[in-house]
Amino acid sequence: MSKLINKYSTLAADELEEHFSQFLIDSWSYSGVATFARNEKEFERRYIYREPSRKSPTTVAGTAYHAALELFFNAMSQGQVMDITALQELAYNIIDQVEANQWKLGKKTPAVQDCITAATKTANALIANFCKEQNIYTDGLERIVAVEQRLEGWLIVNGVDIPLPCHAQIDLVLELADGRRVIVDHKSKSTYTDEAELAYTGAKQAIVYALMWECHHPDMPVDEVWYMENKHSLNKDGSPQLRKMAIKLDPDTRRLYEAILFEPLRRMIQATSDPNYLYTINDADPMADRAELYDFWARTLIADINDFLYLPEHKRQLISRRRRKVRDASAASISPKVIKSFRRNAATFISYELRDDMTDSEKIEHTLRMFNIMVKVAHSFGSFSSVSYLLEIGPGVMIKNIAQHALDIANAINVPSVRVLPELTVYEGKSYLCIEAPQRSNQVLVWDEKYQDAFRLPLGLDNFGRTIFWDIYNHSTPHMLICGATGSGKSVCIRSTIEYARLAGVRRIIVLDPKYEFVRSLNAPGIEVITDIEAIEKRMKQLVAEMQERARTGECGLTLIVFDEFADAVSSARSGKALDIYERVEVGTKRGPMGFPIPKYENRVVGREKSLEENLKMLLQKGRSLGYRIIAATQRASTKVITGDAKVNFPVQVCFRVPKAVDSKVVLDEEGAETLAGHGDGLIKSPEYFGTVRFQGFFKP
Repeated sequence: MSKLINKYSTLAADELEEHFSQFLIDSWSYSGVATFARNEKEFERRYIYREPSRKSPTTVAGTAYHAALELFFNAMSQGQVMDITALQELAYNIIDQVEANQWKLGKKTPAVQDCITAATKTANALIANFCKEQNIYTDGLERIVAVEQRLEGWLIVNGVDIPLPCHAQIDLVLELADGRRVIVDHKSKSTYTDEAELAYTGAKQAIVYALMWECHHPDMPVDEVWYMENKHSLNKDGSPQLRKMAIKLDPDTRRLYEAILFEPLRRMIQATSDPNYLYTINDADPMADRAELYDFWARTLIADINDFLYLPEHKRQLISRRRRKVRDASAASISPKVIKSFRRNAATFISYELRDDMTDSEKIEHTLRMFNIMVKVAHSFGSFSSVSYLLEIGPGVMIKNIAQHALDIANAINVPSVRVLPELTVYEGKSYLCIEAPQRSNQVLVWDEKYQDAFRLPLGLDNFGRTIFWDIYNHSTPHMLICGATGSGKSVCIRSTIEYARLAGVRRIIVLDPKYEFVRSLNAPGIEVITDIEAIEKRMKQLVAEMQERARTGECGLTLIVFDEFADAVSSARSGKALDIYERVEVGTKRGPMGFPIPKYENRVVGREKSLEENLKMLLQKGRSLGYRIIAATQRASTKVITGDAKVNFPVQVCFRVPKAVDSKVVLDEEGAETLAGHGDGLIKSPEYFGTVRFQGFFKP
């Protein structure tokens, strides 16, 4: 080298700021130069836009192996010996720290767990090889000079001041007994590198490491660079798994290696300082993910600068100006629809941020792919207030993991929440996982006589367009419980059901209405509406007596009883001592006027009336076989109101939107009703249907 100090290293702070503003990057490395020489578009993606790449199991295993060797040589420099167990434990921790969405799935590793297993197996093999053959490092070793040193400095390459600083991570520096100083680079390999090839490709890396080390340690020149290749697949001929490939750095080879490095380095520096430079794609690059790369290219043409999340803030303005020029030059004649269509094809294989041109089905697929959950939305069915998405699950995917990402899915499709069904949905003879999401709609499902089917009373339509019924002639479904918050559609459902019951020929309908909800709307022949709580208690007592008479005489007739807000009515009705029956009885004599004895009377409890709740329970239990059908409704989804005994008597359970997941559990024994859209969007659990079914209730004007 003709000069020892790079002129750019002497610039003042303000001069440096102005200097750096001319470049799209702030520093360079050997890996950056190698990537630029191999595939310019991949260099742009990784080093300018800072887009992260997914990690293959082999890459992660190599990282874990490097960490294990760092631990080993640090301990060795302090006179300690690390056994294989400690090295493996560290490697496992490194593998466990890889996030699910960072793994690169493949044909042999289609699921995250497969990637973890493969990475663990490879790391174990690498560490075992090293522990068995570590003498390749230690033979002739005098001392360990440095372990895993990260260095940054201004270099002079081939006699030229490089206008950007270089950074490098040096694995190991050793001093041998014969006085040689060696830089060691650990490499995990599936096959050994050809020695002739390494003489050229390894030369660029070797000279960068040597220059960087000597920049910081000018009194400790480097004599050789060793590449220690550890082949994780077992050699069939029994030869050693670790192989040392040494590059000697005498003055002549240094000049040659600097010249080899300088050409791609110069072109990379020129490209990053030219705002009009177009980075080309090398389709033959085996180290780049082509789908990932082409998706990035399409995004640079149509996406907003803010969509690139990893760009350094101080480079955004410069890159934004460059992107406008690139667009004008490259994409002026390309229809945006063509680019969007291209992106959809590329996105089939990768997961990136969501885009406005995606359908909700595509957003669900991509969101789950972000967590390495491979699914495909095979079908979607829209209703009035919700949509059902049927998901085909990829091989190796644990279905229970999908429910953990319900909020991520909701965020992706811009809804408050989604419901992941606990059971699989069978459609056209095939099982799917169903995800239900609310949707905004100005349409209503209007009540219509065409849905009537004898004594099967229609409640609404499910997302597949099928009518949901309550069969009042089915002895397995005699009574129905309805729960829902204000405005959820509970009262409208009751009113609609009553109208269908009248249409079915039910001539006797009794509505117990303590909140005066139906006084005006149910003014029709055959409908008896009772509002006063005392009158409700009296009428319920009469119905129980009537039921007992029916049981005695064998008389039978269909009677529909609607008890709205039964929970409030039960809590307001008489209870305890208020139900005591008193009778005036003679308890002795007392002295009367003129001294004659007269009878003495006292009011004593001689019995107790049944409470409103007890009468309702009797009617529910015994009335089912005597023609009584009961709809009980409440806003209060409390275990004090809807007890286990009460739910046993209501085989049909309907729940509209409720405030909390625990409320849904009280009514349906599962969460989900808290995610409903309201306005008639409901869930029903009935012996006539498998699992819990979502439906849209009818609206009766």
